[in-house]
Amino acid sequence: MAFKIPGVLVGMGITLNRVIKTFQGDFKHFGRRYDQKALDERQSVYGSGIFTVQYPEEKLKPPENFRFIPFLVYDPKLDESGKPVIDAATGKEAIGYERCTSCGICAKVCPPQCIWIVRATTPEGKPKPECTEFYIDIDVCMNCGYCAEYCPFDAIKMDHDYELANYERHVSHIYDINTLMKSSTYHAQIHPLDVAREKADKEAKEAAKAKKA
Repeated sequence: MAFKIPGVLVGMGITLNRVIKTFQGDFKHFGRRYDQKALDERQSVYGSGIFTVQYPEEKLKPPENFRFIPFLVYDPKLDESGKPVIDAATGKEAIGYERCTSCGICAKVCPPQCIWIVRATTPEGKPKPECTEFYIDIDVCMNCGYCAEYCPFDAIKMDHDYELANYERHVSHIYDINTLMKSSTYHAQIHPLDVAREKADKEAKEAAKAKKA
């Protein structure tokens, strides 16, 4: 009668094999953190060893369609060479053109009603196509992406920054316009396919308009 290895020993052997392979990978990166390329390889079907990401030391890059708190998009101010100008006070790209026109569509379509907008006015009291105040309660936001989907000016997009936990919510979790403002350069970094699609659509519309004219 052939000897049959108990199933529990087989399972423990598989676990031990994974542990050994994990330490092999750790020795390859001894003294330094896993870079994004190594993490992608480790988490792919070609990886070996432990499959669990050791958060927060290790982090996976969110997929492009990942949706979290919305942010307002602005086009950066450019210098004579065409490079973005850096604001010395904030260390961010200086604001050249704010896309938001304070139309209020994002606030109207928001299911939990977590967006508040105050439209700018001229000295004569007439409304201007820009906002002076813009607030989002990030604890109420359900990350549905309706605001970004319905915005006619591509002025609001969904962010990838998900590490927003805090010990206080009544002030720090009410994001104002300064916190929400991020450049189109940042948007292109986290949504490269969307930016390429938007550019192609814009060029197609301009070509059709020129052909019609």
